[in-house]
Amino acid sequence: MTENKEVILSKEYYEKLKDELEFLKTKRRPEIAEKIKVARAFGDLSENAEYDEAKNEQAEVEERIAKVENMIRNAKTIEEDTSSDVVSLGKIVKIHDEKYNEDLEYKIVGTAEASPFDGRISNESPVGSALLGAKIGQTVETETPQGILKYTVLEIK
Repeated sequence: MTENKEVILSKEYYEKLKDELEFLKTKRRPEIAEKIKVARAFGDLSENAEYDEAKNEQAEVEERIAKVENMIRNAKTIEEDTSSDVVSLGKIVKIHDEKYNEDLEYKIVGTAEASPFDGRISNESPVGSALLGAKIGQTVETETPQGILKYTVLEIK
């Protein structure tokens, strides 16, 4: 993992990460520590499934804590742009997919927040980067694994 790569986040997601970090440190860590303590009391650690499970859970939580801390440390929050005439980070854009003849709606976000199935695409993805800077009525083209796709910008919010 690149430790110093800038992470672009919405203010909303940044706050969500801070809340998650607080929860992991103040609730999950002590819960897992207690599980380990209880599992140790069962005796022989070499055949103790509860102990192994608790240690694995601890490793997962510590890995998530490190990842969230890194994202927060390297975060650049998206400033809300009140103008709606150009597609930019943080904007919701309604587009028409020319190939599949369907309308789609996406929020343009940083890679950490991207979740295409939830309607959030990365500014670094082929579609997201093609849409950046586009205006209503403009058609953009981008190369994707499905070939060259064309999208017409219908609305920017």
